[in-house]
Amino acid sequence: MPETHHVANQPPPLADFNRFTVNRPLRDALLREGAGWADEELAACGAELGSAEWIARGETANRNLPRLRLFDRVGHRLDSFDFDPAWHQCLDWLKHHGLAGGAWRDTRRGAAVRRAALFQLFAEVECGSLCPTTMSHGAVPVLTRHPEFSTPWAEALQTLTHDPRELPAADKRGILVGMGMTEKQGGSDVRANTTRAEAAGDGWFALTGHKWFFSVPTADAHLVTAQAPGGLSCFLLPRYLPDGRRNTVRIQRAKDKLGDHANASAEVEFDGALARLVGEEGRGIPTVLEMAHHTRLDCANGSAGIMRGALNEAVHHARHRHAFGKALIEQPLMAAVLADLALETAGHSALCLRVAATIDRRASDDDRLLGRLLTPLAKYWVCKRCPAVVAEAMEVLGGNGYIEEGPLARPFRQSPLNSIWEGAGNVMCLDVLRVLAREPHAIDVLVAELERRRSANAAYNRAVVTIKNRLARPHAEAEARHLVTELAIVLEAGCLLGSPGVVGDAFCATRLGTPPPAVPGANVAAFEPRAVIEAAFA
Repeated sequence: MPETHHVANQPPPLADFNRFTVNRPLRDALLREGAGWADEELAACGAELGSAEWIARGETANRNLPRLRLFDRVGHRLDSFDFDPAWHQCLDWLKHHGLAGGAWRDTRRGAAVRRAALFQLFAEVECGSLCPTTMSHGAVPVLTRHPEFSTPWAEALQTLTHDPRELPAADKRGILVGMGMTEKQGGSDVRANTTRAEAAGDGWFALTGHKWFFSVPTADAHLVTAQAPGGLSCFLLPRYLPDGRRNTVRIQRAKDKLGDHANASAEVEFDGALARLVGEEGRGIPTVLEMAHHTRLDCANGSAGIMRGALNEAVHHARHRHAFGKALIEQPLMAAVLADLALETAGHSALCLRVAATIDRRASDDDRLLGRLLTPLAKYWVCKRCPAVVAEAMEVLGGNGYIEEGPLARPFRQSPLNSIWEGAGNVMCLDVLRVLAREPHAIDVLVAELERRRSANAAYNRAVVTIKNRLARPHAEAEARHLVTELAIVLEAGCLLGSPGVVGDAFCATRLGTPPPAVPGANVAAFEPRAVIEAAFA
């Protein structure tokens, strides 16, 4: 058959590059927030995660969906899923690097910052496996607070081994913990849960009810909420009981999700499932929120990683694709769009690592209060921006971005999830208002954070004055999104100004003083696009 055409002007796949060393804003943030000692490790991880092998692994884990198995061949209940080996390879890597619980044993200053940066890098590759990772990480401080759960639960969570075997937790080399809060009638209103918990003797409670979303149903245990005699309480629900029997958690069906395909989610019913009380009866919400404080930050970290991964693809495409006589990246308007996306992703990464620094074991009381305030703020703003940023990056690739075998279809489907999971946008904004109202010192701590970034940048200084005036006034619930958005942008600007270079000033010029344009690249007079792109990919 004669050749009909020659394929030309198609960019090669982006592979075999170092995700960390090309990400100058992330490297700057790592140093700025006290974890510069992890630079060499993250460079090694960045090279690994940028390899063609790992890119293919992320695709494979999502292409081969978990297969629900309710019964074995003779009718015994299994209530399990079979996963592609790529899923377990992802969890092997995440456990080995301490992201799924092991990081709590790292006592170095900046350990939480190092973990957040690594979480972002992995999110560029595969996000489904980050779900059990963040839940296991968040469960550690909850369980260690209660000595009766130290062995085997808290100890096994902090090992660096992924053990997928179906065994009681005490017989495994490493475990994962999930969570189950959402019910049909309640959603974010966990207090509306109807699942009942009744004393069953020897410290056990029997749970009867359901969960509408049950994340990672094959995890070794789940933290769940149920109505005990003393009110809504938190329980540790093991997959296997100490005598080796599988607990009576019945999977009804797998969730058919828009994205997050590598990860299994299910609807389940509890048929007298046995669980142990975590904390006090009636104190389920505070117990769960301690875990959610960490998982919410990881939602923001994951979204920051998704956005940076999409930007990598867009810039790579623009460097190799030519139109009208020159590379796309040399076209002034395209350069303006890419530079604006680079500024946005830089701000998100910087804010997430700043919040991570407040979790450090050596953080001050003021820093911890700041983290309580900034965690829902970062979760709201960073996750909210993710779909728009990925969509803009997809547009750079044109039709090649809108096909399933392209590099951005999966990140686009994934992009809304973190904004929904662990409390949607309104819940996060109301949480910020709650902290400002209930913690007398919160506004002082926030203002001190803004003031310490004061610099020669006049736009930032004016924005700080404006924010201080807003904080001095009552905060109406209907204005919560407006206030949190303004705070997030100014905080991101302050973080970026903490490192030398053009990125901080360009961020301020495009986003402070007047409402920023609704679309990237619309404020072309505010900065030199090529200088920003070079700074973001140095």
